Order: sequence, then C-alpha cells, then structure tokens
Amino acid sequence: MSVRPRPPFIAHYSDLLKPYEREPVGMQGAGARFGQHFGLSRIGINLEVLPPGNRSSHPHAESREEEFVYILQGTPDVWVDGELYPLEPGDGVGFPAGTGIAHSFLNNSDADVHLLIVGEHQVEGNQLYYPLNPERMDLFRRRGRAWDDGPRNELGPHDGNARAGTRK
Repeated sequence: MSVRPRPPFIAHYSDLLKPYEREPVGMQGAGARFGQHFGLSRIGINLEVLPPGNRSSHPHAESREEEFVYILQGTPDVWVDGELYPLEPGDGVGFPAGTGIAHSFLNNSDADVHLLIVGEHQVEGNQLYYPLNPERMDLFRRRGRAWDDGPRNELGPHDGNARAGTRK
C-alpha cells in the first residue's frame, strides 16, 4: 500500500504548535491554530497548551461570539465571574454570546493543561468586556470594541490569576 502525501486540509497539532508571544506574565504557553492554518474564516479552532501558573486569557466576555472549550489533558480551573470551578479531561464548557459571563482558564496545577478551543471568529460588531482590567477596556474603547453596555454579573472573590501548585 502506498502512502500518499497528506492534503493541506489535514494537519497534526505538533506541526502547528508554536510558543505564544504574549506580553503579560502568566499568559505564556503554546498553541496550534488549526482554523488559521486551514484558512477558516468563520470559526477559530485552537489547541492551547498552558504550563503551570498560566491562564488562557484575561477574564473576558464577548457580545457576539460564542466559545466552546474542551479539556483534553490536565486539570485546569475555569474562572467564571470571579469563582473557580475545577475541570478534568473530558469536560466541556460553553459560553453563549451576549450573556456577560466573564471567563478564563487557569492552570493552577503542577502539569501542563491542553485545551481545545472552538469559537466564532471575527464576528462583525463583536465587543469585549474585561471586568478585572480597566486598562484593557480603555484600549478596546479606543478601538471601538469595548462592550460597555452589556450585562454585568456579580463577581466573586478570585482575582483571575493562575498560581501553580494551588489546585485543590
């Protein structure tokens, strides 16, 4: 049996995995941007690897883009409106657009976490809300993308930062 070369619409994550070049401490890691690789314009599909003590993003909510995250490996916590919820492989988390549910995925464990993140991509008029980051809100206001009139959920006590080795 001959093995034909793979067509360009098939890829292994290890061929796409690249370190993130993010400025803030605590948001390091690597990602395989499948959607970008395949030229998908309406959905983003990323495999993210979060080392211990890192998070997927600043806690945020989106006005028009839906997002789904599936836990492939590791035991992250999901930060939702200031509360932490423990997750394990096989768990999925969905965020409907327009709810104001602010979220981020934190690796408070001592091992890497692998997340599959699927969401709408570049939806016209999408705006973002960052409940813990007024400086990001100012930046997004300057870009015309701040979600200032969305629902505001009461926030719990957690500060949204990941801390390696603190996963209960």
